[in-house]
Amino acid sequence: MVKKIGFLGALLFFSFLLKLSAQTFDPVSYVSTLVGTNSKYELSTGNTYPATALPWGMNFWSPQTGKMGDGWMYKYTDDKIRGFKQTHQPSPWMNDYGQFSIMPLTGEAVFNEDERASWFSHKAEIAKPYYYSVYLADVDVTTEIAPTERAAMFRFTFPDSKNSFVVADAFDRGSYVKIIPEENKIVGYTTRNSGGVPDNFRNYFVIVFDKPFTYYAVVKDGEISKGEKEFEGNHAGAIIGFETSNNEQVNARVASSFISEEQAMLNLKELGNDGLDEIAAKGKARWNEVLGKIKVEDDNIDNLRTFYSNLYRTVLFPRNLSEIDASGNVMHYSPYNGKVLPGYMFTDTGFWDTFRSLFPFLNLVYPSENQKMQEGLVNAYKESGFLPEWASPGHRDIMVGNNSASVVADAYVKGLRGYDIETLWEALKHGANSVHPKVRATGRTGYQQYNQYGYIPNDASIDQNVARTLEYAYNDWTIYQLGKALNKPESEIGIYAQRAMNYKNLYNPKNKLMAGRAADGTFSDSFEPTDWSRDFTEGNSWHYSWSVFHDPKGLMNLMGGKKEFVNMLDSVFIIPGSEGMKSRGMIHEMREMQVMDMGQYAHGNQPIQHMVYLYNYAGEPWKGQYWAREIMDKLYAATPDGYCGDEDNGQTSAWYVFSSLGFYPVCPGSDEYILGSPLFKSVKIELENGKEVSIKADKNEKENRYISEMKLNGKKYTKNYLRHEDLMKGAKINFKMSPVPNKNRGADEKDFPYSFSSEE
Repeated sequence: MVKKIGFLGALLFFSFLLKLSAQTFDPVSYVSTLVGTNSKYELSTGNTYPATALPWGMNFWSPQTGKMGDGWMYKYTDDKIRGFKQTHQPSPWMNDYGQFSIMPLTGEAVFNEDERASWFSHKAEIAKPYYYSVYLADVDVTTEIAPTERAAMFRFTFPDSKNSFVVADAFDRGSYVKIIPEENKIVGYTTRNSGGVPDNFRNYFVIVFDKPFTYYAVVKDGEISKGEKEFEGNHAGAIIGFETSNNEQVNARVASSFISEEQAMLNLKELGNDGLDEIAAKGKARWNEVLGKIKVEDDNIDNLRTFYSNLYRTVLFPRNLSEIDASGNVMHYSPYNGKVLPGYMFTDTGFWDTFRSLFPFLNLVYPSENQKMQEGLVNAYKESGFLPEWASPGHRDIMVGNNSASVVADAYVKGLRGYDIETLWEALKHGANSVHPKVRATGRTGYQQYNQYGYIPNDASIDQNVARTLEYAYNDWTIYQLGKALNKPESEIGIYAQRAMNYKNLYNPKNKLMAGRAADGTFSDSFEPTDWSRDFTEGNSWHYSWSVFHDPKGLMNLMGGKKEFVNMLDSVFIIPGSEGMKSRGMIHEMREMQVMDMGQYAHGNQPIQHMVYLYNYAGEPWKGQYWAREIMDKLYAATPDGYCGDEDNGQTSAWYVFSSLGFYPVCPGSDEYILGSPLFKSVKIELENGKEVSIKADKNEKENRYISEMKLNGKKYTKNYLRHEDLMKGAKINFKMSPVPNKNRGADEKDFPYSFSSEE
């Protein structure tokens, strides 16, 4: 070719191919929304559902195989679909709110969810983030869905039938429907929720069809009333019908609003005049824009599928609950006080999970989105008097810690600006020294005892006391770091520096681990580190003793130095997973740890997920490299059983995304990412400031998991961490990988990451 068209022509031709390749980069094609759906109450392999949505969208859509109110709305092993559900569910344990469903029928107008359910097969199912399609065998109808942030287009392909129907189910516990035949429209609202809402909570919906109705009926608490148009009661529904020819397509335009029916009609305008194919194409483009911020090259297509499926989960939550009014202003219904107010509101995230790596990931790759989320936190504080710790959609009484402090501090330390940080500063101080009057998970349960003793005694009638103490100590450190960044006086912030060392008060030298301690200072002689006891949250001492994110060196000193610290880290993988299984009633996290066959390492739950990176603080980073790759290879896949426990609103996915890049944020609130083992040969991260992070790993095969040498911007680099500031300037990172560890690299104390004990 060069001979025929000349060198310049060849150069232009290859330039064209490169541009074409860039234009056709299609990361969303690697995503399966079914990853993690092969789950059940007893054993989670993700506890996810196939969310058809846009990134951070207000509304998700999912096929519904479970019964109304079942948190497991879709199980991969089920074989019947009961409807297509608009959902706001963050997890089955939190369940749903503001949900309703739509279901096509033929033959007979029925409403009961068992009677209308249809057999389906995964072989006739397409599950993409921007498009869902399935063939419903019993009614001979194909249903397709394409979403926007607050609306969706449905397309039903019906058979030749004189009796074709669509059911709208507004669910029980208070709902309303109204059929408007002259406008081919159904409107209504649903109030079904699982808590965390004001008394006036409603999700208003509107459904507009492109085919006139020849049949309509409302459903009054299960009773079909043909010819009636309106019902308000416990369980409202609507059925509309028409005659269809073979392969006739009927479209339904759907939207909802937490503000009003009028706002739902405004939200419907997101669909414009587009058909389903155009909406799906725009959705695909949006997903490629968001996922395409990270371009991964690798010979292993399974790794690409796993990476982008995890990245998809990482950018679903927290949910943007905000809406746009007729004047183009951002508004929101407050899940805290029930008012319609200006500005952003985000929800459906538990900071106990997501402070660890999801929010740090947003700060690195999508800071403009987290800026909006920080604005939403300002509003949440103004509307409720507290920052949320677990929001769905308002305050929920679950999990422990005061990790809103980490989420706020890390954003500011990482350079986010443009929101009311002074209000958030006041919110952090308030939350550290009070507890919500009705929701004990918001603020700090046991703050009086924590402030008095330096820990929460295990005889103070406050459960999960060790977990709370360790997290509060880290939270105090993040408050201190934010205070320093804001130039607050030492008289105001010094107390938080002191309390950041409270973790030391629960160190039990007998076991070299953290343990519950009585008010008189004694440790119990019956303490067993493997017991899943009331002192911890969904775990045991082997899981929680590493929750000293801000001061691994201080923890190391307690344990007797680097050698003993490494021995204790090694022991996590040596002690059998069966140990401690009979210490309490079985919960799924216990079973998930046991069946993974990695000793006491319980990656299916959050407290221990950073632990393998702690080898970097003791001069043996190669062990962390080994285990990081082992976890990625063994515990993640792009399959319906692709997780080893709850995915948890992007946290477990963000762990994989970060780790596959080769580094992880052990201590949010610091500016460091701790090195692990990069999974891919080449990665490019497109930063919002226009800079690029390039990561290349020479000889990066499956057996080459160890870093033998590293360069940053062309210069030899020996440290066990990367700094956020260096990445944000644009960085070229080159790893040389090896099948054998380089035990000299990163072994010098000058190359160790940050610890609070090292501050002078």
